[in-house]
Amino acid sequence: MTPQFILDLRKKIGHDPLWLIGVTGCLLDGDGRVLLGRRSDTGEWAMVYGINEPGEQPADTVVREIKEETGVDAVVTDLVAVTSDTRVITYANGDNAQYMDHSFLCALKPGGNAEPFVGDDESLAVGWFGLDDLPEPLARSTVERLALFRTYMANKAKGDAHALFVFDGERR
Repeated sequence: MTPQFILDLRKKIGHDPLWLIGVTGCLLDGDGRVLLGRRSDTGEWAMVYGINEPGEQPADTVVREIKEETGVDAVVTDLVAVTSDTRVITYANGDNAQYMDHSFLCALKPGGNAEPFVGDDESLAVGWFGLDDLPEPLARSTVERLALFRTYMANKAKGDAHALFVFDGERR
């Protein structure tokens, strides 16, 4: 669902490109499974994505989006990557946007709901999947971001955890 502040901006700028702050949540359960939703707009499976509301902290955005879309209660554990997409995305209605994405590793909130359900009209289905047993088709952005999360988690397991940033197209 398009946030109201974007609808208000679109009244003024039409379909011109908007630079937006996005978030991605990689929520893992205690068994190492990732929470995915099947998007209603593309039919692809994806991690939870969202757009930061004005004045909202990105970590709060990802927790809110996970709850709204899947009913699952999450907490942010790590900032994994901050990346800018060079692609301009053109939506079916002609709107254009580019995103700076904040990718967060999340865990289940202690005492919170861990049973996913379709929470809004953005998803057709939601569920937990093993990282080596992912459903198809996966959204391109999820494939790309899962690579970032896998690298981060492998580094963290070796004691070398830090957020991944991209400078001049190179991950550092």
